[in-house]
Amino acid sequence: MAKDPLSTPTDEQLLAEHLAGRPGRFAQLVRRHSDELFRFLARFTGNAATADDLVQEVFLQIYQSAGSFDLSRRFKPWLFTIAANKARDLLRSRRRRPEMPLDAGISSEVSEGQTFLDFLADESLSPLGAVSLDEQRALVRKVLSEMPERLREVLIMSYYHGFAYKEIAEILNIPLGTVKSRLHSAIAHFGRSFRAASKE
Repeated sequence: MAKDPLSTPTDEQLLAEHLAGRPGRFAQLVRRHSDELFRFLARFTGNAATADDLVQEVFLQIYQSAGSFDLSRRFKPWLFTIAANKARDLLRSRRRRPEMPLDAGISSEVSEGQTFLDFLADESLSPLGAVSLDEQRALVRKVLSEMPERLREVLIMSYYHGFAYKEIAEILNIPLGTVKSRLHSAIAHFGRSFRAASKE
């Protein structure tokens, strides 16, 4: 018998129940979001091991700060705000650009009508087959890792994780108009860099 989707608690309900002392509720939140959070941080930092460490740090901060969270707000943007801040702080402390290892996989989750990563979803677009597709993916990782942080983060949030503009604005604490202009700049920057790198 299928589980009634209406009986599935929201993130906010799970957090409220955790704060009320109900066992297992925080663990449910961790299970629900850890995979997506890991993918986000792996793309952001360019390193899977670093992302794994940061996931633990993010949930530790969530656990410690849960009592200060306004339960009338949505949990997921708060979670990703903390994650983005931790990733930014780490990258700035290293004072170097991140590397994109092959284990920080990139997939195409671009919605219809949006273009520049579409080719990653369809191997038939590559006349050289799987080898060429692997090369294209490696090139995408390289170009993405070398983008300015402020452009890379909006691109990752929008194209890979499907956050709406308003959610990105909330996570990054920037105006909605800035999100739109940065995403436009990010797409243009990616396109120029990808074309240039393809010719090398």
